[in-house]
Amino acid sequence: MGKSSQPRRLADNEAMAKGRMIRTSGQKLNLVAQTIRGQKVERAIADLSFSPKRIAKDVKKVLESAVANAENNHDLDVDDLIVSEAYVGKNLMMKRWRPRARGRVGKIMKPFSEITIVVRQVEEKA
Repeated sequence: MGKSSQPRRLADNEAMAKGRMIRTSGQKLNLVAQTIRGQKVERAIADLSFSPKRIAKDVKKVLESAVANAENNHDLDVDDLIVSEAYVGKNLMMKRWRPRARGRVGKIMKPFSEITIVVRQVEEKA
């Protein structure tokens, strides 16, 4: 007597990957996510490879993971994939402090974020 299986949240032509505990603020991560939304996967990987942003390397790993999920788990064609969704959420906030003048304290907040990337297979228009 196990749990009943949950219905799939995505369509049959979609695959997803999540990157959790990414060491940057959500605002900075969203700037990188905006650049790949709606693009073909090969173009998005090329853009992330040559991006000057430090966090683009981690986003590229998550995108490659979504492509691998699409290919191996859902039997989708890699050449027809586009990035249909890329959204960012908050995660942990490490709170640190630094001594300041006159016995006071300066708060240092070190944010973590997470990114979710959904790729979709679309048919080529001839």
